[in-house]
Amino acid sequence: MPILLLALIDLVQSEHSLRRNYPASARFRWLFEWMRPYLRAYIVESDLDGRPFSHDERALVYARAKGDEDAHPFGTELDVYSGAYEWLAHSIAPATNVERDQRVLVGTDQCSRPYAASRLNISAMSFGSLGANAIEALNLGAKLGGFYHDTGEGGLSTYHLKHGGDIVWELGSGYFGCRDENGRFDPGKFRDQAGSEAIRMTEIKLSQGAKPGHGGLLPGAKVTAEIAKARNVPQGADCVSPPGHSAFATPIELLEFAGQMRDLSGGKPVGIKLCIGYPHEFLAIVKAMLETGILLDYIVIDGAKGGTGAAPTELSDRVGMPLREGLIIARNALVGTGLKDKVRLAASGKVASGAAIAMNAALGADWCNAARAFMFSLGCVQSMRCHTGTCPTGIATQSPARQRALVVPEKARRVARYHRATVDALHDMVVAAGLQSCGEFRPSHLRQRINVAEMRAMDEIYSFLAPGVLLSEPESTSMAAWWHQASAATFRARS
Repeated sequence: MPILLLALIDLVQSEHSLRRNYPASARFRWLFEWMRPYLRAYIVESDLDGRPFSHDERALVYARAKGDEDAHPFGTELDVYSGAYEWLAHSIAPATNVERDQRVLVGTDQCSRPYAASRLNISAMSFGSLGANAIEALNLGAKLGGFYHDTGEGGLSTYHLKHGGDIVWELGSGYFGCRDENGRFDPGKFRDQAGSEAIRMTEIKLSQGAKPGHGGLLPGAKVTAEIAKARNVPQGADCVSPPGHSAFATPIELLEFAGQMRDLSGGKPVGIKLCIGYPHEFLAIVKAMLETGILLDYIVIDGAKGGTGAAPTELSDRVGMPLREGLIIARNALVGTGLKDKVRLAASGKVASGAAIAMNAALGADWCNAARAFMFSLGCVQSMRCHTGTCPTGIATQSPARQRALVVPEKARRVARYHRATVDALHDMVVAAGLQSCGEFRPSHLRQRINVAEMRAMDEIYSFLAPGVLLSEPESTSMAAWWHQASAATFRARS
């Protein structure tokens, strides 16, 4: 009887043509459509399939987070003659006495409170995008493991500060947590919060890999009392992140704003994060540093593969520069102007292993930030429901019932174990390459297969500039056209 009633409803409804022609039975299509991601993940996909992270990539994080054996038996499953294969060169004379917990000192001579950063840290994930238990577990894990936790642009919540892990406070265009009633930057509110001992660095988010050049909207229905307090916005009202910043409009103004933030924070390092779009805009920032004498302490390059929440499909798939090209442009800009030994460079975007950290180091990164890998360490199963509020593992949700699944002390230990094992794996790669530090990796260490019969080192594929060449001989470089388009006075390209 219920099936007959369902068939009658389908016959007379006007919304779905399949249901009118195939009453009741057409509903199986929706059932299988709903089940499709789960069937693929657990039955259909091979170990190397799956996007954005394959089964093997996820399994490596899970094993390290749980403290299980992470070795792989019987040789690699990768096709080493595929055009997508890449590897790091090793030495027949491996290094000895290499320090395991190597740090990167962040802070120019304009910074009175430099910070020693780990080679791997937690990338930006906001409270609101992640639930309270997830934020707590990540921060406690950072405390246990001795690395930093980026707040994301969603403000500094009590959950970020509860356990005392090192914090990088990120400010986006909404200036959440330090904004006035009109949504503009409030220096007093920033100073009051940035003085916290837990906050080790501050960061200006210009763009992100998941949705570069796009703002955001958190509907009022999702703006709970806790989120409203963290973001300094009215509860129940739409929370808007504009596409661009109101505190500055030119490269010089950006540097002046960064200098102001450094002063207000008591001399702590200040940096920027961006996914590179037009290369001349990044060079304009570099020129502004040269002209004003105000230096950023660090720059984080986000790759277009990044993203832990939801983003418009077109922006996620087709806008923004992939990490490798963006990192090389940033490295060349800093090296070519003689700033690389002062301004630190970090990479963020699909980093999950010691090999990924080493490969980014070969292209100029001093350290790496990871977001999704640390979500896997919490137990994320890549269900792709981050934006729905129905995350099955209680990570990307504000539902108290779902968050109950995430037990903070246990998950924090998983976060710390994953970090420790991955940094140890990086140490092994440094030793195998015959080096004393991750910072000694160079483009020549990273090899890329071109086709089944040919491979090349990265410095044979991409152009890597010599120190100071953009100042002495810009016309001789591959960046000459972008260099001439760049101006410290504007983000617009000069003709």
